[in-house]
Amino acid sequence: MKTIIEPFRIRTVEPIRMTTQGERRGLLEKAGYNPFLLRSDDVLLDLLTDSGTSAMSAEQWAGIQRGDESYAGSPSFYRFEKAVHEIFGFEHVIPTHQGRAAERILFSTLCKPGDIVPNNTHFDTTRANVQATGATPLDLPAPHGLDPAVPHPFKGDMDTDRLVELLETEGPERVPVVMVTITNNTGGGQPVSLANLREVSRICRDFGVPFYIDACRFAENAWFIKQREEGQGERTIPEIVREIFSLADGCTMSAKKDGLANIGGFLALNDESLARREKNLLILTEGFPTYGGLAGRDLEAIAVGLHEVLEEDYLEYRHASVRYLGEAISEGGVPIMQPPGGHAVYIDAAALLPHVPPLELPGQTVVCELYLEGGIRCVEVGTVMFGSRDPDTGEETPASMELVRLALPRRVYTQSHVDYMVEAILSFADRRESVGGFRMVEQEPVLRHFTARFEPLYEFGTG
Repeated sequence: MKTIIEPFRIRTVEPIRMTTQGERRGLLEKAGYNPFLLRSDDVLLDLLTDSGTSAMSAEQWAGIQRGDESYAGSPSFYRFEKAVHEIFGFEHVIPTHQGRAAERILFSTLCKPGDIVPNNTHFDTTRANVQATGATPLDLPAPHGLDPAVPHPFKGDMDTDRLVELLETEGPERVPVVMVTITNNTGGGQPVSLANLREVSRICRDFGVPFYIDACRFAENAWFIKQREEGQGERTIPEIVREIFSLADGCTMSAKKDGLANIGGFLALNDESLARREKNLLILTEGFPTYGGLAGRDLEAIAVGLHEVLEEDYLEYRHASVRYLGEAISEGGVPIMQPPGGHAVYIDAAALLPHVPPLELPGQTVVCELYLEGGIRCVEVGTVMFGSRDPDTGEETPASMELVRLALPRRVYTQSHVDYMVEAILSFADRRESVGGFRMVEQEPVLRHFTARFEPLYEFGTG
């Protein structure tokens, strides 16, 4: 059959509160034109993030009922640990309440002021956790990932030539760890090839530097490898996943993405001495090593979700849904990161609104206008999130790309919801010449996009 259907039935529903454009205009103004500050009850379709927003399966809910809340040695932990062992292959498994906690523990034990941590592209919390140690996060995206309009099967790759140059110049004394994020969220949700991961792993071994993977969308990345990389089409997803992580010394994971859970994460590695130090830090800030800040029921949900996310029927449906959204708005004239990624569609706001300069935040215009148009909440991945501000002069440097991410929660929205998204996006695109930019009026020095407030530089809501 040509039609790819959702490989599940819906047995529980949650009502959506319908709103008018007039209501949404007032709500957005009250929120300082920052969709993060909207109440979720006031959102029709929530594409802000795919993190922790998945619908859980009957098996996951059954696991929650079985969850054991013993402080130490819970059987729920051992089922969770077994799932991570089976899928990722690492010896030591350290649960955390979410991915950023795993990042904080990893960088706190490996990094010191003056260090450099390269990545294909750091996402927001990863970057902030590196900076919190006094180290510098360095993005090394492959050149073929820098032009949103030009398709490439693996635009999330790391630039291995620049990695070699960095390690030759600085050595392991200043580069305590190399990371690769799969898929590359900041770079448009684009996958990393197995060939690139193999090369990064080889380089790290040659220079004696640990190699870690940010694994939050590992199954989606493996699906792209199976579909797009030569010689991988006959392999199973678990086989590809196991090879990916055999190339690394460890990984951080937000189970709120490809763990299909609403909370949780982990840090996994093979170094026993380092794991001991990290568990001590875990006890200080997260909890005992057999719960790590999580309830036993959440460990159960993750253990089930990590296996369910590897099912090819699910992955085929997941990617077909994202691809449908991306292709539909692209055919309607909306420029996007090509090809569409595995968890989200990224609108190229700079190309959509060429009349709005980067420092007038075209991505923020798009996210506000899409909420006004259709009650759709999404997020800017551009100068608001990744631009830099000189602390002395206040001068802003724009980000390299001005993107807007439409992240689809897993197993939540139906085809008609996606069709509604397409209609709303194209309706806004038809009137895009009538909009202007925004300016930031309040911001914090770290992760400012979560709490910043804005004001429009045009008559918002009159187009």
